[in-house]
Amino acid sequence: MDVYSIRRYLLFVIALFINALGIVVITKALLGTSPITSVTYVLSMFTPWTMGYWTIILNILFVFLELFFISWKDLKSDILMFLLQIPISLCFGLFIDFTMSILPWLNPIEYISRIGCLLVGCVILAVGIALEVKANVAMMSGEYFVRVLSKRFHKEFGYVKLGFDSTLVIIACLLSWSFMSGIYGVREGTVVAALAVGPIVHFITPYYRCLDKWIRDGKYAEKTILGKSRNVVITIAREFGSGGHLLGEKLSKDLGIKFYDKEFIYLAAQKSGMDEGYILKNEQSIPSFWLKCILEENNEQALTRSLSADDVLFVAESSIIQELVEKEPCIIIGRCADFVLKDYPFVIKVFCYSDFKSAYKRCVEEYGIPKEKAEMEIKRINRNRIAHYEYYTGHKWGEPHHYNLMINTGSMDLNVACDLIKNLYYNLQKESLENEKFNPQEEEVL
Repeated sequence: MDVYSIRRYLLFVIALFINALGIVVITKALLGTSPITSVTYVLSMFTPWTMGYWTIILNILFVFLELFFISWKDLKSDILMFLLQIPISLCFGLFIDFTMSILPWLNPIEYISRIGCLLVGCVILAVGIALEVKANVAMMSGEYFVRVLSKRFHKEFGYVKLGFDSTLVIIACLLSWSFMSGIYGVREGTVVAALAVGPIVHFITPYYRCLDKWIRDGKYAEKTILGKSRNVVITIAREFGSGGHLLGEKLSKDLGIKFYDKEFIYLAAQKSGMDEGYILKNEQSIPSFWLKCILEENNEQALTRSLSADDVLFVAESSIIQELVEKEPCIIIGRCADFVLKDYPFVIKVFCYSDFKSAYKRCVEEYGIPKEKAEMEIKRINRNRIAHYEYYTGHKWGEPHHYNLMINTGSMDLNVACDLIKNLYYNLQKESLENEKFNPQEEEVL
């Protein structure tokens, strides 16, 4: 095991402790606990065993139940991850009891102070989950169990997780009613934790990029399919009705390079195995930002282990973008291409926007959208593009610092915009050729 792997496991243990602390702080608010610990909290209320002890028992039970749903082939290929659940369960339970023992003074009385305690606990828990995702070396047994179920029944991870958490809450309510003649341990705080933690994780995750160099071997961190490619690429992100597609077509004709927009639907279908009709309907349109964050609290982990249909499509299109850049100079519309190529030196990133009046006029006169529907369509599509881009990149859509050129097509003719971009293209092409001339035998990055 190399030093980077050791650091990852250390980071994971720290994340476990922070998770335990977050759960305890939430529990101390006396407004209910998080869904995943609702059963263990209720059990600790009417038995002599602690919440941490019940957490160990329940998590080991999940490990045992997984054997009935996982195939022998999957078990053999993932045996280390499977076995790691046992020591992780022991550590997590012990951390919960330890943090409970060091916080005897945390007993908020007033309702407003309980709400504050609850929200602080949600933030702490989100910090821990985001750190666990960053470590990316193991999974908690509850999470692993959901993964096994989603694979066995061919359901999306996020929705299985939602059903799993809901089931735990229902079981907690039944146990409370049966043994304490009332609903205890499950309250408004349980709902708040379920709704708040995911979005907070999504907000926090980008800040952990500062750990990349510490947990990744620099020799492999920059590995990319782009290799020695020096093809100049133009990416065009655009508001709906700004004419970005028309601008791309004109540039393609003038520069004599390929233009990719609708072609992505066929290419993505081939790459992902998904139906073209589904891609056409759902491309760059995900569930609401809030729902997506709730369904996939650990979104980075979902990308590597439990892909949703949206994630499959994003990964496929990202791979296609890299392959196109390796192959030839081209123009790419949308698809978060500016983010996918953020480290590629020979790319011109353009963002097209316009005032509402100009966008409305273009939608009606050039796109053929009925007048009564144009305003709603502009708002809907832009909202979807914003949600899609910001969820998958962690960056603000339309932020000027992320682009080489911001073009207001409401006040600038497309021909003028095209000339500006062509000048940038020729200059960058010249730089690319000079770079190749001075580095003809540059070795591929490992």
